[in-house]
Amino acid sequence: MDYSPKQIVRQLDKYIIGQDDAKKAVAIALRNRYRRSQLPDEVREEITPKNIIMKGPTGVGKTEIARRLARLVKAPFVKVEATKYTEVGYVGKDVEGMVRDLAECAYRLVKAEKQEEVKAKATASVEKKLVKILADLRKSDRGDRKQEEFEAELLDSLRKGYFDNTTVEIEVADTPKEMELPTGGATIAIGSIFGDMFPQKKKKRKVSVKEAMGLFLAEEAEKLVDDDAVKEEAIRRAENDGIIFIDEIDKIAGKGNRGGVDVSREGVQRDILPIVEGSTVVTKYGPMKTDFILFIAAGAFHVAAVEDLIPELQGRFPVSVELKSLTKNDFVRILTETENSLVFQYTKLLSVDNVQLEFDESAIERIAEISVELNAGSEDIGARRLHTVMEYLLEEISFNASGDHPVVELHIDKAYVDEHLAKLTGDRNLKKYVL
Repeated sequence: MDYSPKQIVRQLDKYIIGQDDAKKAVAIALRNRYRRSQLPDEVREEITPKNIIMKGPTGVGKTEIARRLARLVKAPFVKVEATKYTEVGYVGKDVEGMVRDLAECAYRLVKAEKQEEVKAKATASVEKKLVKILADLRKSDRGDRKQEEFEAELLDSLRKGYFDNTTVEIEVADTPKEMELPTGGATIAIGSIFGDMFPQKKKKRKVSVKEAMGLFLAEEAEKLVDDDAVKEEAIRRAENDGIIFIDEIDKIAGKGNRGGVDVSREGVQRDILPIVEGSTVVTKYGPMKTDFILFIAAGAFHVAAVEDLIPELQGRFPVSVELKSLTKNDFVRILTETENSLVFQYTKLLSVDNVQLEFDESAIERIAEISVELNAGSEDIGARRLHTVMEYLLEEISFNASGDHPVVELHIDKAYVDEHLAKLTGDRNLKKYVL
């Protein structure tokens, strides 16, 4: 979709509070992709993405900004950690794995889209198959009716879900599980090596009609979708729309990693360099160019600085943005303004067990205040601190709620928060006196 940068930021505002500089940078990067796609081929080839480095403490929204950005335009997206990779020659993951992961993500994305396109046709075929099975199972119910009438009635009942829990015996393809190879972390289905030489095995299974519908639909959609076209489109989509998010890039920077480190961090940087610069990586779906993939690197940069990365790699990340630590006001907005906020999630969760939670303004303010204090007094883990605080706050309610009682309404105010988080704030105060 051709969102303008302002529209992209507005969409991101629904899920991430603050961090306007980072949102603006990724919005411009995304819009530039659309602008590039509208240009003639000869000009398009000259324009490469302006990769971004995000600096900021954990839990302030670095990964979430990139993930939501990709989801917004249905772009293939992978998040990798720089520390998981090792220099060529050492045992461990090699950096080309991130490109293969992106190809895999793009393949699944495109395949799901193509299967959705043929869903109506596949459903009609599956319904016929299931009606035949049900007709055999319930032939004693047919009576004097014609077979066509009986099957039409069964089809109507099937569509209304009357048979969802009925158990039937079906034949499904016996697909071998994928195995992860020890080198490079590639996955491969052993059966796919000799798949064309031998007929596919079938196995019998007893499942519910609802489950059978899902299994048959997957099989039927597989037949209707052209796999070669999916692979071709997946590579094209990954090359032009793919986003690779490299987290913990600061952990492979020069300073703070010297002495006692058995794998060259600088070597990992030099291995990442050609991928970010633009190279061709062989994937199981075909060769894939990395020239136009958008790379977003992120790190806390507490010990090392961006300048400690090798100059060549710094040059490939021309846009640098700093994300700030979250304030009390940010925490309040996270709890009240974001879609599917933690307050909303816990309210919905506990409503299942007939507990109606209601948070007043003073409670939200106090939760935010305690979260900021805990981040300042111990490790700053950003918005993730809210998960800890909310779990402690609602621990007793969650434990006692069982659903076998009438609806209970609970009003949570500042006094309730102080009473139930006394242990959490007390533990923090004790830390001053513990060596």
